[in-house]
Amino acid sequence: MIRLRGVTKRYGAFEAVRGIDLDIAKGELFGLLGPNGAGKTTTMRMIAGILTPTGGTIEIGGESIVDHPIAAKAKLGFIPDRPYVYEKLTGGEFLRFTAALYGQDGSTIETRIDELLALFDLTPWKEELTESYSHGMRQKLIIASALVHRPEVIVVDEPMIGLDPKSAKLLKALFRNYTERGGTVLMSTHTLEIIEGMCDRIGIIHEGKLIACGTMADLRREAASEGAGMEELFLRLTGEHLDHDLDAVLG
Repeated sequence: MIRLRGVTKRYGAFEAVRGIDLDIAKGELFGLLGPNGAGKTTTMRMIAGILTPTGGTIEIGGESIVDHPIAAKAKLGFIPDRPYVYEKLTGGEFLRFTAALYGQDGSTIETRIDELLALFDLTPWKEELTESYSHGMRQKLIIASALVHRPEVIVVDEPMIGLDPKSAKLLKALFRNYTERGGTVLMSTHTLEIIEGMCDRIGIIHEGKLIACGTMADLRREAASEGAGMEELFLRLTGEHLDHDLDAVLG
């Protein structure tokens, strides 16, 4: 469902993403990890069609995100790491507006909006302006907006930020149910427990390159660390380590 070939992104002389090849299958929940500045968010935004690659190709369900952006984006729901909403719209209006961007309206969408608002405990806030929503409520509304048109692929950057424990548990169950029904999820997060516990496969980006990709068993073999958890694997594969004198700082 998601296919990257030789994807590169340059900003002047700086190469933020360097020749990434990646295939994510239908029904797969794929996790993307990397240190700060490794190129994760840039890659996610290129897949979502927000940024244009400098080189290479990206396909969503067989459609090029560059050559056929409307067709590709129709298959995709994007959940960014910051829940930006139009504050002068109500929750219901925001979801109606989002659905209209995909050419969907009418009674079917109204039912869909009510279902999503109920799922995320936002029904009492349907007619309230989103400027009155808390951060967590905005995050849930953004997630609902990514689902309103029933996409085939969800791309999500740091999904659990701002969510209370109940909502976080709901979102985990939602993603798993979604993939079991044939949907595809690409998720980036710094929460290693989520990656380890939820994802079918994991990719690690470091300095703009995809340096490792596979199941937990695959990553353990690559890192020669049988039985290691995600934190240890991540540090081994990226070469990251604590090189500061903590005693000097705290003493």
